[in-house]
Amino acid sequence: MSGPETQLAAFIARFTPEVAALGTQAVDRLTRRIPQADRLVYDNYNALAVAFAADDKASNAIFSIAFYPRWVSLFFGRGAELDDPAGVLKGGGSVMRHIVLTRPEDLDRPEISALIGQALEKAKKPLPADGQGRLLIKSVSARQRPRRPGPDIG
Repeated sequence: MSGPETQLAAFIARFTPEVAALGTQAVDRLTRRIPQADRLVYDNYNALAVAFAADDKASNAIFSIAFYPRWVSLFFGRGAELDDPAGVLKGGGSVMRHIVLTRPEDLDRPEISALIGQALEKAKKPLPADGQGRLLIKSVSARQRPRRPGPDIG
């Protein structure tokens, strides 16, 4: 059995080079910002998600990077509670909010960086002060939507 880094790389390789690069760079940027977070990988039906949490429980995920066939999103687990004066968060549910990323540097935009900071402060379970998080493959769905976009119908 291959290690989690190799497994994650194989999951990502199924996406277009553009989506794979954007998602990988976004995950890398967040990992550098919060190296103590555990990264929980869910290769689900609709998307590949890499969640950042204080431990191995999905319920403690603070945010995640989700790879879709045509885009990459940053999801906030408790996004509805965040103060978003710039109005960058999308979604109308009672808990989650997201931002579609167009480039990895979006994570450094002041309004998005501030939301990341708020999410870390409001985390259900705070991250450890230091240390190195683990990369954990949590689930792989047997059935999945295609990871690359199909031909446009029009």
